[in-house]
Amino acid sequence: MPNPPIRRIAFKTLGCRLNQYETDSLEAQFRRAGYRIVDYRDHADAYVVNTCTVTSRSDQKSRNSIHQATRSNNDAVVVLTGCMASNRHSVFDAARPTYVVGNSGKADIFALVDAHLNGETIESASSAKSVFDYEPTDAGVHTRAMIKIQDGCDNFCSFCIIPYVRGRAVSRPPGEICENIRKVLDFGYREVTLTGVNIGRYRHEDADFEDLVESILQIPGQFRLRISSLEPIGFGERLIDMFDQEHLAPHLHLCLQSGSDKMLIKMKRMYSVATYRKMVDRIRRRHPDFNLTTDIMVGFPGETEEDFERSCQLARDIGFSHIHTFKYSPRKGTPAWRMPGQVCAQVKTRRSRLVHEISKSNKQRYYASFIGRNEVMLTEKQVGAKLSGYGQYYIPLLIDRGDLTSNQFVTATITGITDESPPRLIAEIAA
Repeated sequence: MPNPPIRRIAFKTLGCRLNQYETDSLEAQFRRAGYRIVDYRDHADAYVVNTCTVTSRSDQKSRNSIHQATRSNNDAVVVLTGCMASNRHSVFDAARPTYVVGNSGKADIFALVDAHLNGETIESASSAKSVFDYEPTDAGVHTRAMIKIQDGCDNFCSFCIIPYVRGRAVSRPPGEICENIRKVLDFGYREVTLTGVNIGRYRHEDADFEDLVESILQIPGQFRLRISSLEPIGFGERLIDMFDQEHLAPHLHLCLQSGSDKMLIKMKRMYSVATYRKMVDRIRRRHPDFNLTTDIMVGFPGETEEDFERSCQLARDIGFSHIHTFKYSPRKGTPAWRMPGQVCAQVKTRRSRLVHEISKSNKQRYYASFIGRNEVMLTEKQVGAKLSGYGQYYIPLLIDRGDLTSNQFVTATITGITDESPPRLIAEIAA
C-alpha cells in the first residue's frame, strides 16, 4: 500500500511577538505530526492566518492574506485566528475563511485542521484549553526562543482594542515557565525572550514580575534572557539591579506613546512624563549605555502641534535607539473611537515621518558609540561570507563567518557601521 501524501501547511503571522510565539508552537505541532511547513506563497492543503487588529491597516493585511491563500489553492482549509478573529466588530468579505478561531481556541487549531483533512466534520475549535497550552518550540525555527508568561490586559487604554480581544490579564505559573525555559535550552536555544500582552503586570499568587525574572536567572546554563515590550510601571530598583547579571540583556522596549501629559491622560495611560523620565534616569544612572526603544503614537484625537513637539523633544532627550511609530487608528468599541478632535490622515503621515527621522538619527548615533568596543554576539543567519546576529545590547552585528556557526556566542570587537538602512555594526572576533 503506497504511503499517503505528505500534507502541506503554510502560516502567516501579523502583529506582535506573542502571535509569533503561538504560531511557532503550532508549526512545531504540525511538523511533529508529519506535515510539511511551506512558504505562504506556495500551494498548500491548509493555511493559517494569525492576525492582528491593532489598526485598520492590520485588518486589511489579514484580509489580503486570506485572498492570497484562496488564490494559491481554492480548495484549501483556511483558518483565520488571532485578535482580528476575536474582534466582534471585524467584517469579513467574500473570501471568508473555512474557520474563524479566536485567541481562546488557538491552541486547538492542529486538531481542527487535522480532523478536517481527514474528512471529519467539526463545528469550530473549542476554548477548553488554557491560553498557555502551547508546547515549547523545538530547535530549527529560530535562534531565539520566545516564552509566553502572561496574556490579556486590564489597563483598557482608551485607544486599545487588545483587552477586548485578548481578555483580562492572566499569568502563567512560574514553575511552568521555568520548566518551559529548561526545555528550550535543552533543544539548543541560547537566547530566551519573555513575551505576553502586558508582562510587567505578571502576577501569579505571591510572585510578581521581578520574582519571576529572578527565578529564571537562577536556571543553570549558558543563555541570555531578554525582556520584550514593557510598560513603564510595575517594576523598580530590584529589576534594574538584575541587569548587573550577564544573563540579562541590557535592553528594554519601554512603551511611551506620547510625550504630552495631556495626551497620556486622554489615552488613559497610567504614568506621567515626569514618571517616565524618572524611570529612564534610574536605569541610565546604573547602566549608562542601556539600550532603550519605545512606541510613539501620532495623531491621537486632540493631539496639537505642541503635544506632538513634546513627544519629539522627549524622544531626542532620551535618545531611543529605535522608535516604533504608528498612526492612531480608530477601533470601534474603544472610548477613543468617538472622541472629538480626530486628526486628518495627512497630518498623521507628516508626524509619523518626523518621528521616523528622529529614530533614524538616534539609532545612528547610538550604534556609532559602540565602535571600538566588545560585544557578546549570538550568531544567527548566514549573509554571504558573514554571519548576522545580535549583541547583548540588542544591536544587529555582522561578522566574518570563518569557522563560526550559527547559534554560537562569540566575543566580537566592533570595527565599523554599514551604510544600509537600518544600519548594522561590523565586527570581528576579539583578540
